[in-house]
Amino acid sequence: MDARLLKIEAARAALSYVESGTVIGIGTGSTAEEFVRLLAAAVAGGMQVTGVPTSERTATLCRELGVPLTTLEENPHLSVTIDGADEVGPELALIKGGGGALLREKIVAAASDRMIVIADATKLVETLGRFPLPIEVNRFGLAATRRAIGAAAARLGLDGALELRMVGEEPFLTDGGHCILDASFGLIPDPRALSNALHAIPGVVEHGLFLDLASVAIIAGQNGINTLAATR
Repeated sequence: MDARLLKIEAARAALSYVESGTVIGIGTGSTAEEFVRLLAAAVAGGMQVTGVPTSERTATLCRELGVPLTTLEENPHLSVTIDGADEVGPELALIKGGGGALLREKIVAAASDRMIVIADATKLVETLGRFPLPIEVNRFGLAATRRAIGAAAARLGLDGALELRMVGEEPFLTDGGHCILDASFGLIPDPRALSNALHAIPGVVEHGLFLDLASVAIIAGQNGINTLAATR
């Protein structure tokens, strides 16, 4: 089974966590887009669901497929968020942000009763850090922020390139107008310590370590669906 089919199977399993008549968070990325397509079919079949998209990209797809949308201003409390992940580690600690929507993804997940992660088995890791950690930063003072991030990482024994994400010749900008530094720190033995250190840097808007947010991970592999639940 190829990677896209695995994503579809994980997304299909996530539909069982969505109840008609609820408002849900809808994630960003290739796996989340498979969920949007399946959700649109369910809506066409009579399911009454309204979504809060985590990016303009997801919002556009939802509108194209007929999934009703709302905002957190109108509905600040969500029943569940369905989203993908770049890595899924122990206790469902995640790295997210490969698609550049990590700030909105984290806001939406935190506003939800539960966050359900959908992924294929290649995203499961024993220690986070194989995937570069996206760090959303303010454009003002970018060089100073990058230097502060490097120093904070070094104090935790982490080292690696901090690459400004680009689109062609221009910096990639998030929906909020911020830049992203992709940090190739390698394995991160203490994600919580790194999270705290990054949050202490004024120029850091948010980072892609999602800790204590995911309730369930639906992992699709060659042998079927494996459902993992957080024990906290």
